[in-house]
Order: sequence, then structure tokens, then C-alpha cells
Amino acid sequence: MSNNEELKITKSSGNIFNDLGYTNPDEYLLKVKFAMVVNKIIKDKNLTQMAAAKILGIDQPKISRLSRGQLAGFSLDKLMTFLILLNQDIEVNIKPHSSNMSYDNLSGHFSLNYPG
Repeated sequence: MSNNEELKITKSSGNIFNDLGYTNPDEYLLKVKFAMVVNKIIKDKNLTQMAAAKILGIDQPKISRLSRGQLAGFSLDKLMTFLILLNQDIEVNIKPHSSNMSYDNLSGHFSLNYPG
């Protein structure tokens, strides 16, 4: 790029999967958030992939895929089950959203908090 060319910047929607044109981008984002928590707990507990696989009832190659963010084959239900198997409680809070939030970007309508 030469000095005379202008760089075009596009503001993110707040969901990289939406920006990249994924189908069901909000589901992808939520899965990533859950997977990040699962991976953090595995790391914090100093579990090997083999030990984590035994606890979660899956094989080591699936733990490897999970740790690299390759989430095909991991449903939200399965990721939540992993958290329970790792001695975590999951709490869902439902409340009215602020009136200025749009319906075209669902990622602003959910959050995932992990104190660890």
C-alpha cells in the first residue's frame, strides 16, 4: 500500500463471526465464550489433556481440538456439561434489555461472566 492510498476501516459489529459472514454468528460467539472458560478451568486446575479427557468423558484428541478453539462437534449443551463436570455451577439470568439495543445483533443481548 502506498502512502497516497487511503486505508478503509470498517467498524466491527461486536461479533467477529457476524463480521466474517458466518451463519448463526451469535451461537459461534457464545460457544467460544464457553470454550474459553472450560479451557481456563482446565489450565487453572493444571490438568493434562488426558486427565481433562477422563473427567469430561471424551478422548484426548477432542480436548486438543477444544484447547485450539476448533469447536465443530461441541454444542452449547456439551460445553455446559463440561463446566458442570469441572465442578462449576451455571446460572442464567433473564431480564429486560435496554430499549436502545437493536435486534439485528444478538450478541449484545447475552453475556458470560466467569470470576476466575
